[in-house]
Amino acid sequence: MTRKASIPRRYLALVFPWLPIERLRARRPHLFVARDDAPIAFAESVGGAIRIAALDKEAVAAGLSVGLTLADARARVPEIEVFPHDPAADADWLERLAEGARRYSPAVALDPPQGLVLDSAGADHLFGGERGLAEDIETRMARRGITVRLAYGDTPEAARALARHAGAPAPDEMGAIRRLSVAALELDADATAALVAAGLKSVGDVLARPMAAIAARFGREAATALRRLTGEEESPLTPRVVAAPIAVERRFAEPVARTEHMLAVLEDLAGEAARALEERHEGGRRWDARLFRADGEVQGLRVETGQPTRDPTVLLRLFRERIEALADPLDPGFGYDLIRLDVGLAEKLDAVQLRLEGGEAKSEAVAALIDRLGTRLGRERVRRIHPRDSHIPEQAELLLPATQDAPCAEWSRPEPGEPPLRPIHLFDPPQPIESLAAETPDGPPARFRWRRKLHDVARAEGPERITGEWWRRADMTPPTRDYYRVEDVRGRRFWIFRHGLYSETERPRWYVHGLFA
Repeated sequence: MTRKASIPRRYLALVFPWLPIERLRARRPHLFVARDDAPIAFAESVGGAIRIAALDKEAVAAGLSVGLTLADARARVPEIEVFPHDPAADADWLERLAEGARRYSPAVALDPPQGLVLDSAGADHLFGGERGLAEDIETRMARRGITVRLAYGDTPEAARALARHAGAPAPDEMGAIRRLSVAALELDADATAALVAAGLKSVGDVLARPMAAIAARFGREAATALRRLTGEEESPLTPRVVAAPIAVERRFAEPVARTEHMLAVLEDLAGEAARALEERHEGGRRWDARLFRADGEVQGLRVETGQPTRDPTVLLRLFRERIEALADPLDPGFGYDLIRLDVGLAEKLDAVQLRLEGGEAKSEAVAALIDRLGTRLGRERVRRIHPRDSHIPEQAELLLPATQDAPCAEWSRPEPGEPPLRPIHLFDPPQPIESLAAETPDGPPARFRWRRKLHDVARAEGPERITGEWWRRADMTPPTRDYYRVEDVRGRRFWIFRHGLYSETERPRWYVHGLFA
């Protein structure tokens, strides 16, 4: 076949077959301490059913497959461990792997959900050829506990098809492509089934037929995929576009020896950086000032903001606060002959419409206060309570640094005019109470003792039933809780729950979890 490209290109595809489990092991190793080698699956809710979205090697060896319902998977492998599927975390992990792959090539394209494609032309010789580059990648990934399958190809499609579908490396690249199953064309399920039904089970079988006949019977997409796989049709790589970091600096023939002069220079540099950020519609979250003294010593100052900003006045105030909070005063010595300002972290910053009642202005004032406190006291010491997406009451909130991004969750709000369903303050841990009388075994107590005092219940609302997380094994799932809002004869309101159903335990216990104001 005749290649249209005048300059030969080579592409290297990387596939991470166990990305979800290896990402979880790297980021949350405490989950796997003293844990046996039970198969692990990741599940998600699809169309009202909980289905398997990803598996580890042991689960695949046990006969499980993606798409099974969680009930079927547990029926086949009762000892399976289940975690919630987090595609956003997997995508972020793939981005990190892509950033690391830039050491080999500036042209790195994402191939979600579990792959990357590199343009390796011109980079192989730095590692002694293609084999040397592949071995370096395998060594680095193995050091981090990451499994990778890789393959080279003359086109991005050929490389990724060999990496995903070839059983083992083959010296004859075109022969290996011909032996691939038609699944390597990555057509929709109907087109793939039609090819197999017609007796075309491999790419070589399809290549043996006229291209016009393939397009007429199985669709233009099948012919296009085949041409791109073999290189008859160009398919340019679309690499990740990584914006160049913003860094501005000022050099001086005569060193700057006064702190006030240095701060004025920082304000000018912040203005230059702000103009560059404005062109990108971004704002800085982390700003690093590097002060190069004439005697060779380098001093550093860092300020972080809770929201993206490009206001030089705000940054100057934060740098002043940072200097005043230093344990050792800033010593310019014989002066600074170079001052550099780097935007270490930038995020999107678009225009904000101020509301008539000043709501957005109030938010900006709170963010400015957090920035000043964090600069003086330390970023980790100023914290804010954020909602967490969990139906377990004591796990429904997180205490995080105020400058850290909030999780994608919202506080539950009562209906207008209705009292809150849960108290603001919870006891940690819940405090035990003694149920002395109840109208029905499964109902709330008519009288209970708490802190040596008796409380006669006048009113009760409930139950609100809270079960354990569905992704845990049955023997690890905590007992069911039935919560009640009760009011005693003196008007005091409690949030109590029974820990366990009578069908789960012989003697369920009662606890008070919080008090209503």
